[in-house]
Amino acid sequence: MHGNTPHAGRVTEEPTTEARKALRRNIEAVTSSTRSLLPDTFVVGAEIVDGADGLQATVAVQPPAGSVVSAGFTFDEDADEAELARELAAGAALEAKHASEDVPQIAK
Repeated sequence: MHGNTPHAGRVTEEPTTEARKALRRNIEAVTSSTRSLLPDTFVVGAEIVDGADGLQATVAVQPPAGSVVSAGFTFDEDADEAELARELAAGAALEAKHASEDVPQIAK
């Protein structure tokens, strides 16, 4: 076999309910902090997926102009949610700034 059997690959344990709740609390803290750092024109969202390596969270920010800025992470009790929120907010603000610089100025 070439690794294409349905049971091939790593066998991972099913995430516990408590692990899901803890990760949800982490992403809620990150999204809330990120929203507080940005104006309402920036859209902040998050999701949790069950990946091959366990639970994975993604927090994304859509600036009013430019591309989405996102960060993926797993549950870590020592995670600094405030730092991640600051980095996401800064990245989204920079993306919006770069996108606005790409728009040609209209003569008045």
